[in-house]
Amino acid sequence: MKKYKVAVVGVTGAVGVEMLKILEERNFPVSELKPLASARSKGKTVTFQGETIPVEVLGRESFSGMDLALFSAGATVSKEYAPVAGDGGCVVIDNSSAFRQDPDIPLIVPEVNPGAVVDFKKRNIISNPNCTTIISIVPLKPLHDYGKIKRIVAASYQATSGAGTKAMRELEDQVREYAEGKPLEVKVFPYQIAFNLIPHIDAFQDNFYTKEEMKILWETRKIMGDPSILVTATCVRVPVFRAHSVAINIETEKKITRDQAIELLSNFPGVIVQDDPANKIYPMPWFVAGKDACYVGRIREDISCPHGLNLWVAGDQIRKGAALNAVQIAELLRDKALLPGKYCES
Repeated sequence: MKKYKVAVVGVTGAVGVEMLKILEERNFPVSELKPLASARSKGKTVTFQGETIPVEVLGRESFSGMDLALFSAGATVSKEYAPVAGDGGCVVIDNSSAFRQDPDIPLIVPEVNPGAVVDFKKRNIISNPNCTTIISIVPLKPLHDYGKIKRIVAASYQATSGAGTKAMRELEDQVREYAEGKPLEVKVFPYQIAFNLIPHIDAFQDNFYTKEEMKILWETRKIMGDPSILVTATCVRVPVFRAHSVAINIETEKKITRDQAIELLSNFPGVIVQDDPANKIYPMPWFVAGKDACYVGRIREDISCPHGLNLWVAGDQIRKGAALNAVQIAELLRDKALLPGKYCES
């Protein structure tokens, strides 16, 4: 079996740490790991397959001799370094928003549009979608294939970890401060997040939607390959440490009953149906955190629309919404013999 030389950019961040964990859990064939981060991480180490490896400072020469690079360091870093890696023959899987709308760069969720991955050869870059898009689109795919989705109305309930480690720490600190009767310190979010909801994620656009909300529209259309799908979303930050949830209403051309939806979803890879109202069983963040699937429940026909259907979806946005999806793309490339493997070992 071929083994590949793999670089991980942003290796000390939450998604980078998870990427290492998933590469190891899934036995991705790595002959050499190169952990990369900014100068702030100089002197740190990571552990991979029982080996302690020093973190290297990211530079333009970092990808020499690498077969594959997983990027998790943000759009600014990706825009500067991903093309350098790609031009040098290293295949890039980028978790940032830098290239998602570039027509020459595929945007991939392996369960949904695996065939589009071949288009990476134009730039040697593949984009990982936004975490909320991934968690939503996996269960929407079988419903779209059966009934053709015309319109999606979504409201997301996004965990603090989506804003990074400092955001998670701020929630923890504020809960402690509240319990101790101290003033709550606000640094990361515009308002306190403990015991609160903030209907604002990313920058507001000219149409009064936030960029996070628009990503769901842009990315859904590109991944589904259907520019006719109408999408409207409201994205909310909630006082949860890990795992996003999304309330989704769809309108389809062909009616989908509750029983049909359960059957379609139950047979689709990457989806677990958790829907037993009588026993109060439905997806929740505390249950899905640390798990790989997208969980779906509260499935019901829309009483206000003849061809409408409601879903409640929850998934770990650090795993399936980011790190796992990136590694699954790498596995897809490997399985399709699309990783050049110029430096790999047999």
